[in-house]
Amino acid sequence: MKTLMIQGTTSDAGKSTLVAALCRVFVDQGIKVAPFKPQNMALNSAVTEDGGEIGRAQALQAIAAKVPPRVDFNPILLKPNSDTGAQVIIHGKAISNMEAQAYHDYKKVAMDAVLTSQQRLSEEFELLVVEGAGSPAEINLRAGDIANMGYAEAVDCPVIIIADIDKGGVFAHLVGTLALLSESEQARVKGFVINRFRGDIALLQSGLDWLEEYTSKPVLGVLPYLHDLALDAEDAVAIDNQVSQAKIRIAVLLLPHISNHTDFDALRLNTQIDINYIRHTQMIPDVDLIIIPGSKNVISDLAFLKNEGWGEQIKRHLRYGGKLLGICGGLQMLGSDIYDPKGVESSQAHCKGLELAEFITELGQQKVLTQAAGIINLQGQQAKVAGYEIHAGSSQGQALERPFLKFTQHPNNVAQDGFISKDDCIAGTYLHGLFDSSEATQLILGWVLPNSGITQLIDIDTHRELQLTRLADMCKEHLDLDKITQIYQNWEGVNNERYK
Repeated sequence: MKTLMIQGTTSDAGKSTLVAALCRVFVDQGIKVAPFKPQNMALNSAVTEDGGEIGRAQALQAIAAKVPPRVDFNPILLKPNSDTGAQVIIHGKAISNMEAQAYHDYKKVAMDAVLTSQQRLSEEFELLVVEGAGSPAEINLRAGDIANMGYAEAVDCPVIIIADIDKGGVFAHLVGTLALLSESEQARVKGFVINRFRGDIALLQSGLDWLEEYTSKPVLGVLPYLHDLALDAEDAVAIDNQVSQAKIRIAVLLLPHISNHTDFDALRLNTQIDINYIRHTQMIPDVDLIIIPGSKNVISDLAFLKNEGWGEQIKRHLRYGGKLLGICGGLQMLGSDIYDPKGVESSQAHCKGLELAEFITELGQQKVLTQAAGIINLQGQQAKVAGYEIHAGSSQGQALERPFLKFTQHPNNVAQDGFISKDDCIAGTYLHGLFDSSEATQLILGWVLPNSGITQLIDIDTHRELQLTRLADMCKEHLDLDKITQIYQNWEGVNNERYK
């Protein structure tokens, strides 16, 4: 198996997108290709068919490569639950919560897991396209690095560095990053890609010529800025929402530890829906639906919600006939009490919920990771839905006797999920991906606002495929794919002994 690694000068330079694009380009050439990210830090995750958890970007890249997502594509996933700590997930399963210093000491074990995944993938695939994390020039993180050059040196692979020209300072980013690498690391950098360029390429040419002469590294392509490119975000919340004529208004509470916000991509991309992310210090506006999303730290985020005054604003919204939906952690917040006796997410063992439904939740160390399908029943109407569960804990109580959906497919033989209130104004579910299919979206929007006049619905799978095709076509036009192919096919390695 050949390996090609994409590293970036910064976060959000375009690494995830370029890896996805190359996976689609190479698989279209008949190459058996797989994505790989040794270590990812993100709250936006996906569930694999075998019940593991990986970064959302690696699931997207697997789709681009036309292979089912698997845990080996992202062997180490870190899910922050505080400013200094994170849940550590290895090969799809959470092993513990660790503070930053403890994880730094744990990196040798983590690297073993990375190399185990690399070995397993080498037995099946011809090419591995690898995504780095952040920047390889983070001096304070160089010791024991497994995410960037530490990995590249361990497996001895070539590296391409991508930089975002839209941020400004692209030549300083590339030259500075290269300068901060060791000699052996510099030797494995085989070229640069400049991302998100707007304007006349002729005006950039003198800078490209200088960069190639100064670094003795080729520029392998300049990718144009793709307007309205909409793919599953790795971590940052995509809040752009271009509404041409709003027929329904939705508010999503932007919690500090919001997770799996890709739940709302199909709504955000719909030009007939005004979806507004409510941030710190903002009041909840007059809307038809309020959504409380998933959370990695439910008790902490619930305290934040109450401190913002959103709890009282939600109750006022309900008094005026508005609808409320809680998803995963948002569901748990709707009940009377949340217990965390073993400190799974928080040092606080108990808190009162919003007390909008009669049930309690107890967080447990065993995380539920499943793909599932079922039927939603709202106001006598039904719709099929498919999605996934990622949550710690279970809920029990009288409200759950009126389920939001009944499962037709669940690996744990669970019969039903969530609840719908007796007055039909509040719903909650553990299932992520509710809005990914048009059928379920239409039913839920009809529950929120009957006769809303929504005439267009976004099927997220179809939309994603169109975006991946568009991205791959752009790379075919603007990248020197022949040279990139030569880089990984003709790679003979770096003799690290020479640089010691």
